[in-house]
Amino acid sequence: MEISWIPDFRSSHTVPVMELTDLLLPSLDDWRGFDTISTHLFRRPIDEEISEDLARLVKDEPEEKDPDCEEYVLCRQCRHILTTPAERINVQGAHRHTFINPQGFVYEIGCFRTVTGCGYAGPATKEWSWFVGYRWRIAVCNRCLVHLGWIYLSNGNSVFYGLILSRIIEP
Repeated sequence: MEISWIPDFRSSHTVPVMELTDLLLPSLDDWRGFDTISTHLFRRPIDEEISEDLARLVKDEPEEKDPDCEEYVLCRQCRHILTTPAERINVQGAHRHTFINPQGFVYEIGCFRTVTGCGYAGPATKEWSWFVGYRWRIAVCNRCLVHLGWIYLSNGNSVFYGLILSRIIEP
């Protein structure tokens, strides 16, 4: 077995290196018995009974929704599906509302019953709520995290979402 010496760039020393050809590796003959057994296990036909049991255990994946379809409300920034137009609702007599926050920003929002494509930030608060009897939390897109609006929660467990209309795409 030959040993070479190469410089170690982390210090001023040299380190020994063995030639790869001198390493003792097991031959394929040593593994032949294992390969035969494992191949048999993987090629063994699955009984019909086991196959049916496996089919019951495997959960069907939800079908991918096409974000280019016009039947969804999408995040304007990343085209993530948020909800459907069927979830539009009227709150305090209207679907659309225009409000101004304490910093002077004007928001036009649309109200929705459910929005599955949003996550939430911050604790629920009653301060500066635009809807009497409701607390609010910031709603962000699950995919790109852009601020999309607010989720409104009442003490009576009523919930709705106010999405900023300029930040969503509606059909």
